[in-house]
Amino acid sequence: MTITDDKVVSVNYYLTASKNNGPEELIEETTTDHPFVFLFGFGGVLPDFESALAGKQKGDKFDFKISAENGYGNYEKEYLIQIDRQAFIVDGEFDHSRVKVGNDLEMSDADGNPLMGKVISINDQHVEMDFNHPLAGNELHFIGEILDVREATAEELEHGHVHGPHGHHH
Repeated sequence: MTITDDKVVSVNYYLTASKNNGPEELIEETTTDHPFVFLFGFGGVLPDFESALAGKQKGDKFDFKISAENGYGNYEKEYLIQIDRQAFIVDGEFDHSRVKVGNDLEMSDADGNPLMGKVISINDQHVEMDFNHPLAGNELHFIGEILDVREATAEELEHGHVHGPHGHHH
């Protein structure tokens, strides 16, 4: 069966990333016991990831790269934000348990939309946070194999995600 819209695709891959043509660093490795399973054509994965797999079949191997621009975007210095330390006061005390250098914190923008940011530094006045995606600025390199392609069930199509083994369970 060929990978086209409305198919459930199972892949096993090895993902590395590199910045500015630097060395590749391992980001994620799936296994045949725990593959990556997704509904093709529903926008749940990077568009270039789908494009690279379109038309392939079970057993086909793949090796492709996705540029930073087409992956998680370029690294944007304006996404490094100084937030007043007072924003992290809970019950009159600075929240030392959550606000630590290296921690990821869920925040909200001015419109209430959720954002994830990494704490970069803390001083007496500010907490510096980075709101870039962790893989921003990285070229992604996927090497792997198509393990299975099947028709999506009516329920999967209605819900927009895979059910069953390695998929979403209700």
